[in-house]
Amino acid sequence: MNIAANGKILTVDRLNVFFDQFHAVKDVSMTIAPGGSYGLVGESGSGKSTLLRAIMGAVPIAKGVVTIAGKPLPSRRPKAFYRDVQMVFQDPYGSLHPRQTVDRLLQEPLAIHGLADGERRIRQALDDVGLGASFRFRHAHQLSGGQRQRVAIARALILEPKILLLDEPTSALDASVQAEVLNLLNEVRRERNLTYLMVSHDLAVIHHMCDRLMIMQNGCAVEELAVDELAVGEAHKRYTQELLKASEGFAR
Repeated sequence: MNIAANGKILTVDRLNVFFDQFHAVKDVSMTIAPGGSYGLVGESGSGKSTLLRAIMGAVPIAKGVVTIAGKPLPSRRPKAFYRDVQMVFQDPYGSLHPRQTVDRLLQEPLAIHGLADGERRIRQALDDVGLGASFRFRHAHQLSGGQRQRVAIARALILEPKILLLDEPTSALDASVQAEVLNLLNEVRRERNLTYLMVSHDLAVIHHMCDRLMIMQNGCAVEELAVDELAVGEAHKRYTQELLKASEGFAR
């Protein structure tokens, strides 16, 4: 992936998504620089996860353009797109087949993309998520929630993407395990120079993980802030101010 001349790796321009007559995402725009981490925050039903799925091509875009490294994406994503962009889902119990081994789960994307250096990639991905070779032939149902989410992250990393879309990646985990997985994601981002787009309802998570964020409500982009502005409560829109008040003390 060659980065666009304007230094933006991911651009969303006036994106709209409909489900029948329901307008789920309304004229949302944003840009993310290479190596950046961008958060999407808002209540349930605000359009955050739908926006991620639209970028992945999992839901149809009614209007608007998604651009990766300066190239607008066609409505049907090419296979090469999934080498560069991967997604980690919220529920580690639902995203992994419980009867498959970790090895089988990691082999699948390699087979789809016809990659020959699978042994190196599997070892590297497991090492990067702190599991190691001893977990390779365990079945998913034998793993804890935190271990399953590490496997899900390893599966996303194994294609060596440039962008990870993270849909509430720790909300199904216990608080102590949440912190471990978030710290792991930060470490992997630094080591691999990854770009993150992360959905969360938790402002503390966004403050810990992201450089910038967008507040969403009813499918609309309400406000965009730097994370430093979030920390000191520099919000201009009433909805953002109410969200900060409800989460008072999150940054301390």
